[in-house]
Amino acid sequence: MLIKSKTEIASHEITDQAVFESRRQFIKAASVLSASALLPEVSRAEAGKYANITRSTLSTTAAITDRADAISYTNYYEFSTNKQDSSLLARGLTTSPWTVEVSGETENPGKYHLEDILQANPVEERIYRFRCVEAWSMVVPWVGFPLGEMLKKFKPTSKAKFVQFTTLYNPDIMVGQRAHVLEWPYVEGLRMDEAMHPLAILATGMYGDTLPNQNGAPLRLIVPWKYGFKSIKAIVKIEFTETMPATAWNKSGPGEYGFYANVNPEVPHPRWSQSRERVLGSSIFAPKRETEKFNGYGEQVASLYSDMDLAKFF
Repeated sequence: MLIKSKTEIASHEITDQAVFESRRQFIKAASVLSASALLPEVSRAEAGKYANITRSTLSTTAAITDRADAISYTNYYEFSTNKQDSSLLARGLTTSPWTVEVSGETENPGKYHLEDILQANPVEERIYRFRCVEAWSMVVPWVGFPLGEMLKKFKPTSKAKFVQFTTLYNPDIMVGQRAHVLEWPYVEGLRMDEAMHPLAILATGMYGDTLPNQNGAPLRLIVPWKYGFKSIKAIVKIEFTETMPATAWNKSGPGEYGFYANVNPEVPHPRWSQSRERVLGSSIFAPKRETEKFNGYGEQVASLYSDMDLAKFF
């Protein structure tokens, strides 16, 4: 999702020096697969932390993407601009203990331990379609809880119109933050009515187990009707604001990455069409899938934008 001219090298072909130097320490580890990685997908899910999790009725019935594909093909620029690198580079990130700072227009500001948040917000499985702005997609069985139910517990004031999320900033471990790919730390945001919608969740797991580091552990946002870059990873701050947050990709390329980022096949990215998508894990010869408006969740969320020109507020 880097901004570049047609003559520049594609972002996935570039490895910055900091990432290159840090990758060497993982080469040895990469050459050895754990025994669990060789087990069938179903067996690994059954053995996971959330093996007996309740499945939400909001789940899609679409075919689930193979776990190996979902955990090895991730955009996590805090570690690398190369999707496959993150699964190695993210191993050094410590995700416990973990705290989330809540601030802004709220009656209950403070720092909250993740285990206390989880105790107060029971998790369930949500199988969602996931669409990247790069025009590829997958279907993931997330484990998480409704974002809105958690936000209510912090008692936002009447001035709270938006919710801003911030990712951990730790360039010693998150080596991609040493490069000026984006303005760090990563920031994302939602309008309050979007954040309170039942489909929006905070995920703590996937495929019946805890989130792998490269997929945003220990806490990430999932908003299934929006492009994937809205689903911020490794959240450490939640702030209720009166004004629209300045988000990472929108600041980087305001003409390419809008604040709303609703999946819309009718609005092309300036450098590629959004009308179709490549399904992750499918054969390169398989036909691309037709992109659905709001990623197929229009019946549930279209009313949020009934008074907006979605071509203008992309």
